[in-house]
Amino acid sequence: MVRGQRTAETGAERGTVPERLLGAATRLFAEKGFESTSVQEVVAAAGVTKGAMYHYFGSKDDLLHEIYARVLRMQTDHLVEISSREEPVAERVHAAAADVIVTSIANLDDTKIFFRSMHQLAPEKQRSVRAERRKYHELFRAMIGQGQSEGVFRDDVPAELVVDYFFGSVHHLGTWYRSQGALSGTDVGRHFADLLLAGLRPGV
Repeated sequence: MVRGQRTAETGAERGTVPERLLGAATRLFAEKGFESTSVQEVVAAAGVTKGAMYHYFGSKDDLLHEIYARVLRMQTDHLVEISSREEPVAERVHAAAADVIVTSIANLDDTKIFFRSMHQLAPEKQRSVRAERRKYHELFRAMIGQGQSEGVFRDDVPAELVVDYFFGSVHHLGTWYRSQGALSGTDVGRHFADLLLAGLRPGV
């Protein structure tokens, strides 16, 4: 996450200036939509000045970009750590699959806002996010490929298709998951990971 100096709490948001701006922007974009939210509304909700905002973010576009990019960076850090463990590949894939579900649900508003408004970003920012997401998918796909080469996973389905199928489900979470429902994020993560591994089992 972008770092900044701590300031006095003058509004509902807390933390560093960038954290307060991102918190306010996330809440307002969720309530009003990206297009209908002004920079003035964001800075007022965050309790900072426009000058303070422009010190960290060059535009409202930059706020939208960072709302999702910080989640993606966190998930990538998790995946790098999981993929480098000295564990059987099936255990690493299960842990990685569960993690991306749990972290997506924990940051569901951020993810929903971004995918709803991504088309409004400048083309270069859209390309940047797609490139970062592609790096994540490639690392995940490499574990699938390793499992296939070791005979742990079925190899009659291309690893790329497995990744596309699984992450299609991940990106769909925002349309149905409700925090007040019967399943926690951890529950959903475990079930999704179990289903992925069951589908990859040889002989299925």
